[in-house]
Amino acid sequence: MKISAQEEYGIRCLLQIGRRGEGASLTIPEISEAEGISGPYVAKLMRVLRRSGLVKSVRGQSGGYVLARSFDRITLGEALAVLGGRLYDLDYCDQHFCVQPPDCSIRGVWRRVQTAVDEILTGTTLKDLLAAPAPQQLTTIRLN
Repeated sequence: MKISAQEEYGIRCLLQIGRRGEGASLTIPEISEAEGISGPYVAKLMRVLRRSGLVKSVRGQSGGYVLARSFDRITLGEALAVLGGRLYDLDYCDQHFCVQPPDCSIRGVWRRVQTAVDEILTGTTLKDLLAAPAPQQLTTIRLN
């Protein structure tokens, strides 16, 4: 499975807002600085997330972007679908001029993989990601 930059950075933007807590807002420059992503790219991502209903823009002195729902009600699957799409779409083979019959065994495998991925992504919320422990540093093992 390959995650696009837009999907990765979009999730990171959502998590930055979620880290601030319920109802807290972040501006584009704040998200940009925290994530090391350019301001124009953050603006593009926030526009996509706003149009999909995952975030809301707030005007005024304490303006910025807030999560549209509680972070325990926004799933990773929903966010990824908005930001990029699915690993395998049912019409993938047709779009790529596959010459195999519709009951091709490979197509069945991709459908099962997509179903398994969907189950994990729809069962994982932003809250789950925020509660996950920080990744451990990898250590190098020297072989003599």
